[in-house]
Amino acid sequence: MSRPKYTSVLAEQICKFLDYRENSGIKYLYPDYVNLLKLDAFFIQERIVEISFSKEQAIKWKQPLGNESKRAQYERINVTKRFFEYLFVQGFPVFQFNNIKYPKQKFTPHIYNDDEIDRYFAALDRYDPLQNRRHKIQLPILFRIMLCCGTRMTETITIQKKDIDIENGIIRLSETKNSKERYVLMSDSLKILIKDFANKTFYALKDDDYIFTSLYGKHISASTVARVHHDILSLAGIPNTGSGRYGKRVHDWRHTFAVRSFKQLIDMGMDMYAALPILSVYLGHNDIYATERYLRLTINMYPYISEKFKAELDKLFEK
Repeated sequence: MSRPKYTSVLAEQICKFLDYRENSGIKYLYPDYVNLLKLDAFFIQERIVEISFSKEQAIKWKQPLGNESKRAQYERINVTKRFFEYLFVQGFPVFQFNNIKYPKQKFTPHIYNDDEIDRYFAALDRYDPLQNRRHKIQLPILFRIMLCCGTRMTETITIQKKDIDIENGIIRLSETKNSKERYVLMSDSLKILIKDFANKTFYALKDDDYIFTSLYGKHISASTVARVHHDILSLAGIPNTGSGRYGKRVHDWRHTFAVRSFKQLIDMGMDMYAALPILSVYLGHNDIYATERYLRLTINMYPYISEKFKAELDKLFEK
């Protein structure tokens, strides 16, 4: 993937910023390059000929561009804010602006209760795939990683053999949404299951091979996982309506992990303000605004938490 050509006064610094971040293990995607290209064009449009950025210019830059969606605006501001932080450290006179809030989602994710989880995984363990027989032992592990570790589906299907550290109970995630390599921990029960899975399958894999595979040796596709998910919901007798256009989404397992983790941290006596950034980092979010919605879901499901932290919540949500 080649970078766009930047032509404003920022051109050299943008390239240095991208080199620095990528050498630090941050993988940038083409949309990130394009958002920096928009900043490049903004500097040309505003006739900024020195590397500087005033508060007034920052306010203008944070406004939606044309028919830009809330999500696109958030992503543009997020990547360019990090660039300005880099410039500030380099000694350039640039105004440091705050994040904009993560855009509200139009759907309500489904949070699975204990009974639904038991029924779902009992049905999954009984599931007998017709096309790829390897999925019989792969799929129960794949879905359990998403529930127990809170991983996204795309992160999970691209796990390679070399990413699994069974002895220490760690899984490395390298192909992530925000291009941030991170690590997740296995529970003791998951560690036992993955060790058994590895004993059955890893002998035939190279270090760079995916552990969840299609018939063609590539990683299992997202569409296959989604199709199996809907099959399992039917087998488990769980109504497939709600969060997504086609019913309950695979991503709801990540939502379920986040809500249950929030509740566990708070029940352990951890302060809400301490729990929020911890979970944010673990989930691989760029900031706590993306994690805040999980706190809202947790509060809605468990009203006693709202009573316990009423003053703090009023301040956090600006009521």
